[in-house]
Amino acid sequence: MENIQSLKQRYEIIGNDPKLNRALEKATQVAPTDISVLVTGESGVGKEAIPKIIHSLSHRKHAKYIAVNCGAIPEGTIDSELFGHEKGAFTGATSTRSGYFEVADGGTIFLDEVGELPLTTQVRLLRVLENGEFLKVGSSQVQKTDVRIVAATNINMLEAIKKEKFREDLYYRLSTVEINIPPLRERRDDIHLLFRKFASDFGTKYKMPTIRLQDDAVQLLLKYRWPGNVRQLRNIAEQISVLEQSRSVSWDTLKGYLPDSSGSNLPAVVGQKKSESDFSNEREILYKVLFDMKGDLNDLKKLTLALMKNDDGDKVQEENEGLIEKIYGNNGQNAVEDDRDPLEVLQLPEHDAPGPQRKPPQEDKYHFAEEIEEEETLSLQEKEVELIKKSLERNQGKRKAAAAELGISERTLYRKIKQYDL
Repeated sequence: MENIQSLKQRYEIIGNDPKLNRALEKATQVAPTDISVLVTGESGVGKEAIPKIIHSLSHRKHAKYIAVNCGAIPEGTIDSELFGHEKGAFTGATSTRSGYFEVADGGTIFLDEVGELPLTTQVRLLRVLENGEFLKVGSSQVQKTDVRIVAATNINMLEAIKKEKFREDLYYRLSTVEINIPPLRERRDDIHLLFRKFASDFGTKYKMPTIRLQDDAVQLLLKYRWPGNVRQLRNIAEQISVLEQSRSVSWDTLKGYLPDSSGSNLPAVVGQKKSESDFSNEREILYKVLFDMKGDLNDLKKLTLALMKNDDGDKVQEENEGLIEKIYGNNGQNAVEDDRDPLEVLQLPEHDAPGPQRKPPQEDKYHFAEEIEEEETLSLQEKEVELIKKSLERNQGKRKAAAAELGISERTLYRKIKQYDL
């Protein structure tokens, strides 16, 4: 088995970080087998080197090696690219075409950005991993292929599975062995080493003297977070090599090439992520409003019952002072817009027979309360419609999942959809 140092020289891998060395060791150990490998890591860390190492050290090294960027192929044509198609299978299919899995039979396929695959293509890929069978687009004849699959992704696969963007069974098929490439910010001792290598390469390429970093510039280089990882470091080394007249790079010069370098590697306050989505918080707020309204309504019922049993309003007010303050606050001063006693709103009409020209005294006061009730009912109805729409959008129209998120039965959700014409 090839040792790690010779492997780094062969594939121009720079660095001595223990995590990087462990990733290379796993690649050499798994290479002689045919099990699937998933390479994970942030964008720009150099994941594409691992599949090449695995292929070159395997018994398939004399067969074809094909690298496919799944994120760069349109969703409508990716099945045709991977599995091929028959003549006339779709508009523009003027001849039969072999896909990558047919062409690479006996070799290795590297599926870069595998997390971007559509769900329908994931089902086809799962079948290839299980028994090596696939169907061309527009064909009913099953074909066999013997291909070793190495995949790579920069997304959190467990989060993608949770959001139903990636199949869980396919993930476990692909990640029989998972190799993680550490980000550049976790390889502090390798940063300056990589920069010097890139600076030397670009000096030779453009026939210029190699740039050198001053001591303060080296410290800035090490403190920066490098969100673009090795790819970003390489690009900055190339920019400085071409644009700067002076071959000695100072702190100020380097800072001009680093976006947002002021807060480089200092701790920052990061907003906490919500557990699922803002929908759960909205629902809790709505429930709290409803429960508070229910409590106020019960308190008002108690006051009304006390008024019905006792004609002395002042006595009722004195006995229920705490309850009135709880409902209206500040002893009822904010209950209504004017300075009327809060019990006046609840005052029951006298039991004497109304005269022919008598105007009901409570009409205007209750009319004010009815307007508030109507506005609140309308607001709650609109809120319910909004929450149902949001839930359906989040679950891509799946009513069962939306009903579970809302905490109601699927039948109730269906009835509400018809009721609100959604």
